[in-house]
This record gives sequence, C-alpha cells and structure tokens, in this order.
Amino acid sequence: MGDGVRLARRAAELEVPATLAALADIAAFVRDLARRAGLGKGAAYRLRLAVDELATNVVTHGYRGGDGRITVRGRAGAGRVSVVIEDTAPPFDPVAGCLPPATGVPPERRRVGGLGIHLALTSVDEFSYVRSEGRNTSTLTVLADEADGMRPCPPPP
Repeated sequence: MGDGVRLARRAAELEVPATLAALADIAAFVRDLARRAGLGKGAAYRLRLAVDELATNVVTHGYRGGDGRITVRGRAGAGRVSVVIEDTAPPFDPVAGCLPPATGVPPERRRVGGLGIHLALTSVDEFSYVRSEGRNTSTLTVLADEADGMRPCPPPP
C-alpha cells in the first residue's frame, strides 16, 4: 500500500489521491481489514465490492477526474469490519441514488447507471451517509456471521 497508510491496533486510515490508480491501494487496505477481522471469503468480497464501487463513483462522478483526495478509515473487530469513505466532492447520497435493477425491462432498454450503487448497498449489512462540513461520509459495515447474499436497498431518507 502507499505511504498514506496509518495502522493502529484495531483501526487504520488510508488517504489517497482520487484517481483510478489509487483504487488498488483502497482494495488492499480493505482486504487487510477483512483479514484482521477474520471475515470469510464471501463477507470479505461483499465489503470489497461495496467499497470499490463507492470509491470508483467518487473518482469518476464526484471529482470527475479533477484533483481530490479520498480518505478511507477502517475498524476491524471480532467478526465485523466498518469502513468509512470520506471525500470533498459535490454532495451525493448513495441511498438516494440506489434504484433496484429493472429486471422486467430488456437490457437494451434499461436506464444507464445506478446498478453499481445497488450492488454496493445490498452487499453490506449496515450503511449510512452524512454530508457535513463540505464532506461526504459513507460508512459501510459487514458482519462475518451474516449469511452471504444480497440485501435490499436501504429506504431513502
């Protein structure tokens, strides 16, 4: 991982530039948290999928390729991992943007976008979003003892 990583006994923090290249550092950071928490392959994959999707959206849609930073904080405990993603991109609440896939519509007629957020939010056990002091803060939690599988989108605020 890059030199922006600070590790503590149970918590860790990573700050990276908001670039597609930095997503590999974020993925490695999340894998390490999942390993320290003892998450199984399924739970670790769900967490990585969700964090990767949200971080990718920050880079591509939030900062739109411009300068910016992403801070990722994590806490690994017995059987659970919480990851906080913070950025100063324009406000975006993933819950408000989470639309279920249009399964009854042929693929060529479906709307573009939204599926990644749906996958991210249905992959985690807990999710929250706050916009405060010019920062987007998304908190994702995956529990090791939950059965693997997707969950419904959280209700909009």
